[in-house]
Amino acid sequence: MTATKVVAFGGGHGLSASLRALRHTAGELDLDITAVVTVGDDGGSSGRLRAERGGLPPGDLRQALVALAGDHPATRRSAGLFQHRFSGDSGDGLAGHAVGNLVLCGLMEQLGDPVAALEHAGAMLGAVGRVLPMSPQPVGIEAQVRGADPGRPDEVRTVRGQHQVAVTTGRVESLRLTPDAPAACADAVTAVGAADWLIFGPGSWYTSVLPHLLVPGLADAIVASPARRLVTLNLANEKETLGLSVADHLAALHWYLPQLTVDYVLADSKAVGDPEPVSRAAESLGARLVLAPVAVTDGSPRHDPVALGAALVPVLGADR
Repeated sequence: MTATKVVAFGGGHGLSASLRALRHTAGELDLDITAVVTVGDDGGSSGRLRAERGGLPPGDLRQALVALAGDHPATRRSAGLFQHRFSGDSGDGLAGHAVGNLVLCGLMEQLGDPVAALEHAGAMLGAVGRVLPMSPQPVGIEAQVRGADPGRPDEVRTVRGQHQVAVTTGRVESLRLTPDAPAACADAVTAVGAADWLIFGPGSWYTSVLPHLLVPGLADAIVASPARRLVTLNLANEKETLGLSVADHLAALHWYLPQLTVDYVLADSKAVGDPEPVSRAAESLGARLVLAPVAVTDGSPRHDPVALGAALVPVLGADR
């Protein structure tokens, strides 16, 4: 029996949680996992490397690789090394950089191909899946934000850069990438076309999830793919989505890719509150709402990979 091909879209901690959850299904499902990662990061170590060296920002790619790293003690140690961040003050050139970011930056320069660099890094970590960028070129993220200046709550202004969009306290009214039609990663398009499942979220909606829908080649592949589609909703609003209801998150998917249909929406039973509007929003995309306890038990808005994996098993294992 062939493995079920799953493509997970996102970036940062949300995608990492999704990938770890998919790995926790291994006892019951045979999955072939591909992560497709946003490449708009311009903050922290990734932002510095992007500005100084050019090329793709490596941070979100690194996190996805580490989430898929093998369980052998040596590969676990390598994964820990990839996550190690140099300490020191701002005058120290290495301070704040994660080792894995430097390794990926070096591999991309050495091999001249981000996909080849990620394949090599994956082999170093014994990764149980592939990590691909959504585009072979870095992108900028811009948003029209109402109330970005708290003193002018009705003013709409352009906020530029993934980091600034992620931390804005205004309401994001529209989102775009620069360039506005970046090339799609060819391997990602192929993976989407061959997939059995496409998974969106959890993660920062405007800076990690929706950007994939704004890459024309990737959006076309998502619409044309015969795969079933699952949306995993966040547990709490981030700064960039303050004022956006859970149902609004689903409406945003339709706004940016009107042809998108979804089969299942997975949400935490406590985080949803009244399930009725969420269920209606899911139905408007063609989806059925599945409620399950998927949050960590300490009350923080983080997905528990084990609980999320348990909730994914009956969904991903369901017959068509």
